Amino acid sequence: MSVMLLEVQNIGKSFGGVAAVDGASFAVAEGSITALIGPNGAGKTTAFNLVSGFMRPDRGTIRFAGQHIEGKRGDVVARAGLVRAFQAARVLTRMSVLANMMLAAKDQPGEFLGMSFLAPRRVAAREREVHRRALDMLDLVRLRHLADDYAGTLSGGQRKLLELGRALMCEPRMILLDEPMAGIAPVLAQQLLQHIQDLRAQRMTVCVIEHDMDVVMSISDRVIVMDEGRVIAEGKPDAIQRDERVIEAYLGRFGTAGNAPKAAGAAP
Repeated sequence: MSVMLLEVQNIGKSFGGVAAVDGASFAVAEGSITALIGPNGAGKTTAFNLVSGFMRPDRGTIRFAGQHIEGKRGDVVARAGLVRAFQAARVLTRMSVLANMMLAAKDQPGEFLGMSFLAPRRVAAREREVHRRALDMLDLVRLRHLADDYAGTLSGGQRKLLELGRALMCEPRMILLDEPMAGIAPVLAQQLLQHIQDLRAQRMTVCVIEHDMDVVMSISDRVIVMDEGRVIAEGKPDAIQRDERVIEAYLGRFGTAGNAPKAAGAAP
C-alpha cells in the first residue's frame, strides 16, 4: 500500500470574494511523480502556493509526512522537506551560478555572525561541504561549466535547471514543480524531463503542474485534475485521458477540442 506523503483536505482560498481554490482535496504518494493538471485558472498554482507556505489557506488542512503545515511560512515548510520551484525561475542574477546553488543549502552556521568567531573551524568545514555538494549538483544538472558565470546570463532553460539543482541542495523529501517545461528549448526540456524521472528512481516525491499532455502521460504515476478550484478527477494517466469529466472541463472552458487532453503521441 502506498504511503501518502502529502495529504490536502478541503483547502480553500479566495481573493476579493472569488474562490481560486474551493474545497480541493488530494494526496500524493511517497516516491511517485504526480501531475496536477487543469485549464488555465483552475487553481493549480494557488494550490501549490498554499501547500508550500507562500499563501495561507482560508480553510482546510495540509499534512506533510504526518505533520500539519497549513498556514506555516515557506521557509518552515522547506525545512520540513517540502520544496518548490516556480514557473518563472527565480535566481540572484548578480551572483554566480555556484553562489546561487550554495545559498540553498540548509544548516549553514556561517549565516550567524557570532559563529564565525565562536566556531570558525565548524563554519569552514561546513562551507567546504556545501561547496562540494553545490558542485555535485551543478554536475547533475549539467551546469558546472557555468559555475563562475553570473546567474543573470543563463537562458530560461538553464535557469530552470539551476532552480531544480537549488531545490535538491535543500535535501528535500518532496519537490513541487510549476510548469517546468514551459518556454524552454526542446533539448533542455528533454534534459529536465530526464532529471525528473531520475528523482523518482531515487525515491524522491515529485508533484508537477504541467500543460504538456505528452509529458504528463509519459512520466506520471498519477494525475490529479482541477477545475474552478476543485479536484474533479484523479487516477492513472490512461484513465484520466478518457474521463468524460476531464474532457468536459477542457472543452467547456475553451470551447475547442484541441485543448482537451489527448493520448501521448496522438495527432493534434
